[in-house]
Amino acid sequence: MSKKKKNKNMKEKEFNPDVDTGIGRPVRASIAIGDPNDKYSTYPSNGLTPRRLARIFRAADEGDVREQMEMFEEMEEKDTHLFSQLQTRKLAVTGLDWEVQPFSDDERDKTIAEFIRDQLKNIEKFDDILMDLLDAIGKGISVMEIEWGVKEGHNVIEDITYVHPKKLIWDSLTDEMKICTKEFPSGVAFPENKFVIHRYKAKSGHESRNGVLRVVSWMYLFKNYDLKDWVAFCEVFGMPLRLGKYTAAASEADQRALMEAIYSLGTDAAGIIPDSTMIEFIESNKTTSVEIYEKLARYCDEQISKAILGQTLSSDSGGGSYAQGKVHNEVRHDLTAADAKALATTIRRDIIKPLVEYNFGYDVDAPLFTFASEETEDLKDTVTIYQTLNAMGLPISTEHIYNKFNIPKPEEGEELLKTPASGQMTLPYPDMEQESLKDMPEQKQIDILTDEARKQTEQIFQKMMEPVLKMVDKYESLDALQMALKNEDTLKEVYREMDSPDLEDIMHQAIYLSTLVGRSQQ
Repeated sequence: MSKKKKNKNMKEKEFNPDVDTGIGRPVRASIAIGDPNDKYSTYPSNGLTPRRLARIFRAADEGDVREQMEMFEEMEEKDTHLFSQLQTRKLAVTGLDWEVQPFSDDERDKTIAEFIRDQLKNIEKFDDILMDLLDAIGKGISVMEIEWGVKEGHNVIEDITYVHPKKLIWDSLTDEMKICTKEFPSGVAFPENKFVIHRYKAKSGHESRNGVLRVVSWMYLFKNYDLKDWVAFCEVFGMPLRLGKYTAAASEADQRALMEAIYSLGTDAAGIIPDSTMIEFIESNKTTSVEIYEKLARYCDEQISKAILGQTLSSDSGGGSYAQGKVHNEVRHDLTAADAKALATTIRRDIIKPLVEYNFGYDVDAPLFTFASEETEDLKDTVTIYQTLNAMGLPISTEHIYNKFNIPKPEEGEELLKTPASGQMTLPYPDMEQESLKDMPEQKQIDILTDEARKQTEQIFQKMMEPVLKMVDKYESLDALQMALKNEDTLKEVYREMDSPDLEDIMHQAIYLSTLVGRSQQ
């Protein structure tokens, strides 16, 4: 069915809140989308003042958030830094891989999870839908309307459309959130399983005050004042003053020619004047004022970054060590993980659960929806940790290992890698003789470790002696070498070149494994 024909059919059947409850079957009539007035705004940010901003917030606290939501939209459009920070926060989540997992290992739950996975993949521009839902980070709440359809005997989601939050209103008596429509301007209750409602709780309080943009609105206002003054300052003092001088004997024609020449210099950068007159360019020296404007704008940007990303070093140019930046980036990851978890909860509640209810029944558990928000681990270090824990006798399930390293389980008949026989331990040295540890004496295990460590360190010692040999070859006589060795800086340089991380690593492994052997015999 084409989009045009579908919208036409929707208009033929108007929404009736007394009949279309969404219980038992999906509401197919359009409720909040398709209103051409949604694209118009009252532009409340034009001429914004502290008094007007406070009035907008008071109206929102009383349940009418229209102006507040319109202002939030304009803030993102007008402030490039604010837009960039919100975009970074949203893209950190939309860039993650997502997965639908069955509620249990039961075959029916696996079938349901496969059905949901296919349905989500068939929704056009699902990533854009995620971006629209994450609009709640700034505004506190994001609402999208589900367009239901039927395909091959199943109730399916044909599209999920963004609904501007300015259409929301809170009942003054019950404090119930409602949606304003053309037919119901005072608001109508949300039918079940018709809307996807994602909330972001930046702070405690009422839903209308939970968005990050509510927090940064004052910084936006102050920065807006600052930029206006800065632009006016640049207009006045940015260009040098063109001052014309003429002698007392200059005629009126000479004076007019001088004035015309000054005007033409501003546009044509060329002109002619009588030899009895002159033009002087006076440069403005107002650097102090420029610094004040820039400092205030930068300060406002930093406060906005703190509110949105939790830090400034990874978002604003400026000082800071690599270690500080790394810690701040971890703060950003915490926010990403929290955003992903909240969004996954909304998708499971408002998208997956209705699909399950309408197609498999109300007594069926909905599959799980997750984002891969974990930080990338060093798999080599992780393998070493698991090997050590296994050697110490800690039981580890194979199911956990498969999930941890994202390794598919082998199918029946597939060729498998050879594994050490039960009761054997693979030590980290490739040339080590492998024997059963069950009956091997403790001292024999230590001797094997010592011999293998000695073999592997022979070449390392040879490499460590290269700086010493180079220094010996550098001098022609023993006396010259002895004089060089008296120089403390020379000895420090040679000692620094002899440093060997490989030797240190082997020593650590040998000591660590020897300790494990000793503890295993207790």
